[in-house]
Order: sequence, then structure tokens, then C-alpha cells
Amino acid sequence: MVRPIWNQARRRETGSYSRLRLALISLLAWTAVGVVFAMPRFASNAAWWFVLRASLAEWWAWGLLVPAIIAVDRRLPIAVNRLGTRLAVQIAIGIPATLVYSYVAALLKVMLGAMAWPDAIGLGPLYEALKGGFLWSLLVYLLVVGGWQAVQYSQHYLASQLRLERLERNFSEARLNVLRMQLDPHFLFNALNTISSLVVSQPKLARGMIEQLGDLLRLSLESGRRQQVHLSEELEFLGHYLAIQKTRFGDSLHVVVDVPASAYDVMVPSLILQPLVENAVRHGLSPRPGGGTVWVQATIDDAMLCITVEDDGVGLGDNWTDDRVGLGLGVTRERIATLHPTQDAGLQIDPREGGGTRVRVSIPTRAAGAHGNE
Repeated sequence: MVRPIWNQARRRETGSYSRLRLALISLLAWTAVGVVFAMPRFASNAAWWFVLRASLAEWWAWGLLVPAIIAVDRRLPIAVNRLGTRLAVQIAIGIPATLVYSYVAALLKVMLGAMAWPDAIGLGPLYEALKGGFLWSLLVYLLVVGGWQAVQYSQHYLASQLRLERLERNFSEARLNVLRMQLDPHFLFNALNTISSLVVSQPKLARGMIEQLGDLLRLSLESGRRQQVHLSEELEFLGHYLAIQKTRFGDSLHVVVDVPASAYDVMVPSLILQPLVENAVRHGLSPRPGGGTVWVQATIDDAMLCITVEDDGVGLGDNWTDDRVGLGLGVTRERIATLHPTQDAGLQIDPREGGGTRVRVSIPTRAAGAHGNE
């Protein structure tokens, strides 16, 4: 009970401080306006301090009326975007408001010694307002209302921008989660298909592969909803996947991993290495008698992490086009584009010199950490 009461008291204290600061800023602003409008009248026969006090009283009166003007405007049952209707209503309200202003200004002049008390009561201020200052006071009233409307439009614009950014962020996160959900069942299906082929013929190997798959699922669950993880975590995940594949292919599958320790802490999209290597093994090496080699390399060059996965398999084929990528590579490419839409990031697929395929992923190391907790 102590903490909620303390927090509530602190909020009240903060609110009081904010109102006091706003009042001081308003006082300084209206004082500055009063001084500016008093300067041209300093050349008159009246004493300058008398002119200054009268000008300050006139503009301080507007400062006192601003909260009431804002309160009335907030209670108008007219939409903010109906400017013509609001202007007509405000002009109608401004007529009595300027008459009230004349009495408030007269009262402040009496308090500052710029007017005698008998002149501030009765019809004196009303007569002075109608004689020459009514239109000017009405114009000032409309300027105050216009300034308040500008503040409202600014607040509405900022609020709409924040809502738009929040919606875009939620949409981006939902899109990334959908893409990841597409990738996990795809990998799981392929892994289970590999294990099922060995259950009868080689049950011992199948049990070992099931253990590796269990480790893979554990790591996947530990990553939770994180869209990006450290490259070292991806390498650990890849190690379990390769253990499954090496059990299946035996000595016909060779994997060379060359990743410098300086790249371990770079954030990368989760499950990015596994589909690249799976694509190389399944489509590059499996159709080739005798298997082959997969190279996994990573380098950091000019604030860019470059991950390259190569194989010496059957290659892309003569009729291959970039729009014919499979689910794993397609999802990986789309996730990179979603995470880094304005960065020099992407996934490129090319024939490898000497035969096979090369897949190159580029990720900005500076921007990668910004999404690490998503």
C-alpha cells in the first residue's frame, strides 16, 4: 500500500510542478507581449511606467482568460475538422468574451495603479471597449483560439504519427512471426522425414538423430519470439542440424565452417544458417553421387556481416531463375528485407565457380543490434 500511495503523491507533485511551470511561461510570454506593445506609446506625454503598467494589465488580462477560452472551446460539440462552423461559433462567443475582457483588464489596471477605481466599475470599461478597442480585442480573442487550434492539430498529428508507427511496428512483428512459423514446420518436416528413413534400417542412428532434434527444438524454444540472435547461437543450432545430416549421409557429407570470433556477437535473424545449409545439402549434394562439401563462411567488411554458404553440388541448372527459390531461401530473404528495409541487406544466389551454388547474405552490423530483443 505504501508504494501506490507514494507513486500517486509523486504524480500529483509532478502535475503541480508542470502547471506551475506552464503558468510561469505564460506570465513571461504575456509580459513580453505587453512590453512590446507598450514601446510605441513611450513617446507619448504620459509617463513610461504608467504606459507600461496599462499595457501589462491589458495583456495579463488575456493571460487570465486563456484557460477559460480553452475550456469553452473543448466543450464545443463541433468536430475539429469543421473549421467554418467552429469559426462562426467562436466569433459569436468572442463578442461577450471581449466585453468580459474589458472588465478584467480594467480591474488589473486598478490593481497596478494605471486606472482609478470609479472608472473600472459601471459602464466605463464597456463604453471604452465599444468606443475603439472592441474589434482589436475580438481579433486578439480569435488569435488565441487560433493558437489553441494549432496546438490541438499538432497534438493530433503527433498522436496519429505515434499510432501509425505503433501499427507499422506491430504489423512488422506479426509478419516476421508468420514468416518464422512458416520456417519452423518446414525444417521440422524435413528433419522428421530424414529420421523416419532410418528408424527401421538403423534404429541406433535414428535415436541419435532424435536426440539431436530434441536439442534443436530446445534451442528453438529458448530463442522464444526473438527475431534476431547472436551468430554464436546460430552456429550452435547449425551444429545440431549438421549432426543429424552427417548421421544420414556419413562420410559423403563434408562441412567446413570458417567464422571468426569477432563475428560471434553480431545479431542475425534466427534460423538463418540452417535453411541455407539445408538447401545446399538437399538440392545441391543429395542428387550428386558421392555427396560433396558445404562451406560456411562469415566476414565483417565495412560494417556489414557477410555470410556465404557454398556447395560443390549439382548447381542451379540452366533453366534456373531467381524467382524460383524454395521456401527456406524465400522466407529468409523476406525476413531480411523486413528487418532491414532501408539497409544494404539482402540475399543473393549465384553459381559457384567450379560448380555448385553460392548463397550470400549481407546484414548491417550497426542496425542488427536494434532488433535484437524483438
